[in-house]
Amino acid sequence: MRKIRILLLCFLTSLAGTALADATSDFQSLLDEHWEWTLKNSPVMASAMGDRRYNQQWGDSSLEGIERQHVETRDFLRRAYAIDRQALSQKDQLNYELFRRQLQDDVDAHQFMGYLLPFDHQGGVQNLDSLTNRLRLVTVQDYDDWLVRLSKLDVVVEQMIELAEKGRKEGIVSPAILMQRIPAQIALQVVEFPADSPFFRPFAALPDSFAPGDRERLRAEATSVIEKTVLPAYRKLDKYFDKKYLPAARASIGLSGLPNGNAWYEHQARSFTTTRMTPDDIHRIGLDEVKRIRDEMQKVIAEVEFDGTFQAFLTFLRTDPQFYFDNPEDLYREYLATSKRLDPELVKLFGKLPRMPYGVKPIPDSIAPDTTTAYYNRPAADGSRAGIYYVNLYKPEVRPKYEIEVLSVHEAVPGHHLQLALQQELGDMPMFRRFLGFTAFVEGWGLYSERLGYDMGLYQDPYSRFGQLTYDMWRAVRLVVDTGMHYKGWTRQQAIDFFKDNAAKTEHDIVNEIDRYIAWPGQALAYKIGQLKILQLRERAERQLGENFDIRAFHDELLGAGALPLDLLEQRMDIWLAAQN
Repeated sequence: MRKIRILLLCFLTSLAGTALADATSDFQSLLDEHWEWTLKNSPVMASAMGDRRYNQQWGDSSLEGIERQHVETRDFLRRAYAIDRQALSQKDQLNYELFRRQLQDDVDAHQFMGYLLPFDHQGGVQNLDSLTNRLRLVTVQDYDDWLVRLSKLDVVVEQMIELAEKGRKEGIVSPAILMQRIPAQIALQVVEFPADSPFFRPFAALPDSFAPGDRERLRAEATSVIEKTVLPAYRKLDKYFDKKYLPAARASIGLSGLPNGNAWYEHQARSFTTTRMTPDDIHRIGLDEVKRIRDEMQKVIAEVEFDGTFQAFLTFLRTDPQFYFDNPEDLYREYLATSKRLDPELVKLFGKLPRMPYGVKPIPDSIAPDTTTAYYNRPAADGSRAGIYYVNLYKPEVRPKYEIEVLSVHEAVPGHHLQLALQQELGDMPMFRRFLGFTAFVEGWGLYSERLGYDMGLYQDPYSRFGQLTYDMWRAVRLVVDTGMHYKGWTRQQAIDFFKDNAAKTEHDIVNEIDRYIAWPGQALAYKIGQLKILQLRERAERQLGENFDIRAFHDELLGAGALPLDLLEQRMDIWLAAQN
């Protein structure tokens, strides 16, 4: 009898092992297939990551192409559900859940037809020349590949017009207040001579290492492609946008002004925050945070012995010349100097640092007037391009010195560059996880990093400290104005006024920020919601571990699995915390 039991146990163990092996194999095959599908359908992203197989292609943004990709995404999701999750290892169960959520979110979002809003005043088809900042242009072949891509640019423009026209007929159009910014951007592309085109600039500055014959050929071919394809495409876009799309742009600004808009915004809120919070929940949190940070600001105002109201202090910060550079060169030098001060401080807070470096560059002139104060581009996957922290030098007289420190820790280190570069270097992770970006985690970490500036010896000046509070307030205000405009019927001016009443950012920045929230509903909610969760996790660990709390170990664990939804991040950190006792 005992022998039978042993044999039965061996048989069942063998079956379990076979089931585990089968599920693992099926899941890995699905991940590999989906990653290849992603690269093939996103060739520009593949090129930016360093995969050059699709260097001569654009993605298919036609209505048929979008529908095909949706059908294929649903099929990937169906196949994922067919895998027995419980038969996977613990590590693969997490991979499975992240993969499933990503697919489900894409499938759920398709119903709202956001692809029928193809124009964005912060970048898009009218600014495709700026892609050369993300693509490798080093070899003659790189330039040849780019020329082949440019020879197909007319198809890209045609597809954007097709989507916009379908949206116009369906009543899904962008707000006029944003679309009014785009004609000036298109005008930069509609030049008389190819040599004046922004697309010609890389060819005007070809590397000296190229043979003279190659330089001559590349410039001649660039001139021909721009003249025959690029310029006619942008002239067509200019005519369509001016005659048809702009007159049809809507007066409303909120997502609620579109068909099924409230449900759409509720989905956006869940997707970007990775929570089940409603827009009303988020609005209330925003109001509470605004009040809390306002009280902290008042303490700094008292410290500098300013004799006046809160609003008078904000006016002082916005207008006093001592807080601004009068030229872009000095502003840029200060960004460079600040970034150089950050790197040596990181070892105090992290046990593991990324191998990939980052650089600081100005935002291209063509988009600087209409975009944010700064942004970050991650490194290429193959190590051929470092991370880049882009800073806005347009109108230095509206870019305060006291925000340089806080902005740099958010965008560079220990913010986006440190987190995203570390994530890309997670060698034991599936490829999709190395590049997965749950906004609540990524931007929550960036905002949390602003607080780490105190641990790094920053904010010694009370005005820089007020700058840190201004940035924290900025993200709290976002919760209020984003939900206000897209869900509660706020006007654009209401949102601008609320921002101006509570934060020291200049009016130019405030208007650009409000317009960004109008263009990208829900994304702005992720920052503060993510930061509050990370702060909650840190406070819990500090309380339970007391003197045994190790900030370096805490941060290494927090970042050690890459970007996670907030509920899964909390589970991970709770397991880690339990193991410390």
